[in-house]
This record gives sequence, structure tokens and C-alpha cells, in this order.
Amino acid sequence: MDEMAERAHSGVVITETITPRTASRRHGAGFWLVAYTFAVTMGFSAAPAPLYVLYQAKDGFGPFTVTLVFAAYALGVIASLFVAGHVSDWVGRRRVLVPAVLVNVLAGVVFLAWSSVPALLAARFLSGISIGMLTATATAHLTELHLAARPGAARTRADVVATAANLGGIGLGPLVAGLLAEYVGDPLHVPYLVFQALMLLGALAVMLTPETVTATRVRYRPQRVSVPPHARSRYLAAGAAALAEFAVFGLFTSLAPGFLANTLHQHSHALAGVSVFAVFGAAAVAQIVLARTALRRLLATGLGLLTAGLVLVTVAVWLPSLALFLLGAVLAGAGAGAGFKASIGIVLGLAPAESRGEALAGLFLAAYAGLAVAVLALGVATQAVDIRVALLGFTVALLAILAAVVRRLFRAS
Repeated sequence: MDEMAERAHSGVVITETITPRTASRRHGAGFWLVAYTFAVTMGFSAAPAPLYVLYQAKDGFGPFTVTLVFAAYALGVIASLFVAGHVSDWVGRRRVLVPAVLVNVLAGVVFLAWSSVPALLAARFLSGISIGMLTATATAHLTELHLAARPGAARTRADVVATAANLGGIGLGPLVAGLLAEYVGDPLHVPYLVFQALMLLGALAVMLTPETVTATRVRYRPQRVSVPPHARSRYLAAGAAALAEFAVFGLFTSLAPGFLANTLHQHSHALAGVSVFAVFGAAAVAQIVLARTALRRLLATGLGLLTAGLVLVTVAVWLPSLALFLLGAVLAGAGAGAGFKASIGIVLGLAPAESRGEALAGLFLAAYAGLAVAVLALGVATQAVDIRVALLGFTVALLAILAAVVRRLFRAS
């Protein structure tokens, strides 16, 4: 049956007929607009990674300060996830997505206006707030737009595109920023200006996208976190694995470009961007390729690749060897992507249906703690020992965490 829609223009109400086919096309187009916006905003969140060495050279700070700046981002994500990450369920997807993108645009303004350490901390914290608002909201919106455009279809396309936009976007951000920094003048401004334009286009695109949630008035509450009491040890094991997996992501988006420049003597900003892209591109590909893999096999593949990748990266820094470093980055990224997907699967299997959102919130809390605390600990270590020794300790610590929980993980899978 056709639907009648009314639109107001200059005080005149115009009635138009929206057929199911027209609505389907609008939702289909909106799906790709949201995917684009998701990808470019995630890309901006990681774009500073290859630029940190420039800030270090300009202002004379070391690896520890880089990890502080990165930790500010992770803290912003954590705070936003629990304060605003679930609000779109009540107020609508667009009312959260548009402000989320604009907060990252504001972070870009801070990057453009100042380059001091306090400004970097503020900009990265703002970017984290944006991403905490964005990830769950954009993923849910993509799923709903997909199902509205293709009623009765499986969710596979939405899941694949959400993964590509999320992890792929994070990988493309440093790649684009690194290429611009290497081959275009003014490397501390041009990358941000490019992403500013892309994100503003994204915000406009989202405003043109159909809403998929009817706004309801509810009493506000922060996101709750719950741990299934009957499976606490297995749940905590999944959280520990997520911590280690995100610590690997944090390593490559904070200190890895510095390793390339100062230890491997590779000063190309483009190469720094490639190394980060390799990690997140591999993570996205692993999650997509292994999407239908049984949970136990997915877990084994993820942990195996993650272990091999961490060992190769550590060996590469000690030799040193650029080829081993890049190979290790790809393996570690693929392992972290597959391993985190397995961690999510374990938690979804342990938690009752009515509290899965709260259980996943706890998992993401553990993951982003790894992103902040583990990388910050590595930064502190570089103040006391050689960076190669610090990385060796970081690798040993992560592998020890995984070894301590691996039996419980397989029991849960």
C-alpha cells in the first residue's frame, strides 16, 4: 500500500506519495551514505598516527607524551560509550550521528589551530568522545537501513560493510594522512583540512538519510555494565583477551610510527601510514573472511596469528628489519581482528538475551582499557629502558595474559 507523506515548504504543506519501492531506494541510498560517513569519521580518528613524529620534532617531546595523547583518545571513547553510546535507541540515529561527526570536526579545528601538547590532548579527547557516540549508532543504523531496503534479507551485507567502514576506515585514515604529509606541503594542516571537508559532507549526507528509530521519551541512564554471574571466569577471560587485542591496535596507532623512524630509520610518513593501514586492513579482512568460521576455530586462528605477529614485530625491531615489521603488523592485525570477533562471540554466548548489551559494554570497557592502559604502560617503560626492551616487555606481558586465559577461552567456545 502506498504511504502519504507531508512536507512543509515556506509554510505550504505539500502531500506526496511514497511507494514502498521509493522508500526502499531511499533506505538503500542512505545505507551507503551512512557507511561513507562512518568510514571517514573513523579515518579521521586515526589520521594523526603518522604525524606524531612531526609533533615530536616540532615540540621536542618523547614516546611517553605520545602515549599520553593516545590515552586521552581512549578515555574519551570510554566516557562517551557509557554516557552517549546508547542514546540513539531513544532519540533516533541521526540525532546522535550528526553531532558525533561534528564533534570530530571540532577536534580537527583544535588540531589546525594549535600544536601544543595540551591542544593535542584536548583534540584527541574530543575525537574519542565522537567515536564513542558513533560506533554503535552507525552500526545499528546500517543494519536497520539494510533491512528496510531489503526486507527479509540476511544481515551479512550490513555486517561486512560495518566492519569495512569501522576497521577499514581506521586503516585508511593514517594511510591518507601519511601520503598527504609525505607528498603535499604543510603536513600538520593539509590532512586535517581534507578530513574536515570529508566529514562535513558526511554530516550533510546523514541529514539526508531516512531515520530508522521512532524517538521516545525515557528517563536517561548511563549504559549499564553486567557480568553473567554463572560464567564470570569465562567472561573475564574474554575481557582479558579483548584487552590484549586492543593493546595491539593501540601500539600501532601510537608508537609504531616512532619505531619506524627512530629504530628502523624509516622516516617516510607514507610508510608510517602504510604500517597502520596494514594492521587495520588485515583486521577488517580477517573478520570478513572468517565471518562464518566456527567460534573455536576463529579463536584458535586469531590467537595464533596475534602471537606470531607480536613476535615478528618484536624481532623486527631488534634486528632491525622493515620487511619483518610489516609482515608482523599484518599478522598481528589479522589476529587481533579475528580474536576480538571471537571474544564478542563468547560473550554473546554466555550472556542472557536480555542483558547482552550490558555484557558487551563490559567487554568494550576491557578492550579500551587495553587501548589506554597497556599502551600508556609501554610509554612509561620507554622512559626507563631502551625502546626495544620496552617493546619486548610489552609483548611478553600480552602473551602472558593470553596464556593465562586461553584454557578458559576455549572452554567457553
